[in-house]
Amino acid sequence: MARRVRDSDWANYAAANAFGVELLYAHFERHVYERHSHEGYAIGVTESGVQAFTCRGAAHASAAGMVMAFNPDEAHDGHAGVPEGFTYRMLYLPAETVRAVLADVSDGRPAALPFARTPVIRDRVLARAVCSLHEALGSRAPRLECDARLRDACLRLATCHADDRLTLREAPRPSLAALERVREFLHASLADDVSTDDLAAVAAMSRFHLCRSFARTFGLPPHAYQLQLRLAEAKRQLAAGVPPAEVAAAIGFADQSHLTKRFKGAFGITPGQFAQASRPGS
Repeated sequence: MARRVRDSDWANYAAANAFGVELLYAHFERHVYERHSHEGYAIGVTESGVQAFTCRGAAHASAAGMVMAFNPDEAHDGHAGVPEGFTYRMLYLPAETVRAVLADVSDGRPAALPFARTPVIRDRVLARAVCSLHEALGSRAPRLECDARLRDACLRLATCHADDRLTLREAPRPSLAALERVREFLHASLADDVSTDDLAAVAAMSRFHLCRSFARTFGLPPHAYQLQLRLAEAKRQLAAGVPPAEVAAAIGFADQSHLTKRFKGAFGITPGQFAQASRPGS
């Protein structure tokens, strides 16, 4: 992720090319955005301070915890609303990426693009979804996790904050055999960066209904189930004396720090601590 620093202002930019999504994480006190628009959606969360802007002929302010949602081609500007400036995360989503998610939820039927009713939204669930997607894409999280975070953010916007709210329909319960095939595929593809498309093809159902059905049946969505498989394998390899960096590379983690973060999050200790405790005579 590139970083540019000027005075007290800073900005980190990255592109998640596999998803066509651009990411911005920035703090501005002096920078002033000229009036502009984006081809796709610009959705972000203010982490601290206040960002002030004009949009749709009115003045708006986004404070900590609020979501900013600009529809495609919607003109706006931006500047700090308080002397200490503002820190925020922003996602730039192509309209076709959002359309593909919603079409999948609709079982392939054409889905209208959501039009956010207001450029400033108070919704903790949406804010968490946007931040989770930003962090997953920025940290090169597994494809399954990024797919899930993208789906969560798009659905929350479309079902709760769009002019024509998307209504989710309950699909027929799939066969247990189809879901077992998906589970077996995850076990066999432990180190591979598989996508939800791959799993949907195995199950012969839409991505959205696969994930809901898998979680209902096995207690975890596919991306979380994959993580548990990888962590269990990490413990086996660490106990056998394989160095953490090699373990991370062998079972699909982005790097050793990614393994450490997830391992500690699940077990409360680092891979190194676990390996040391697992040595004979420890």
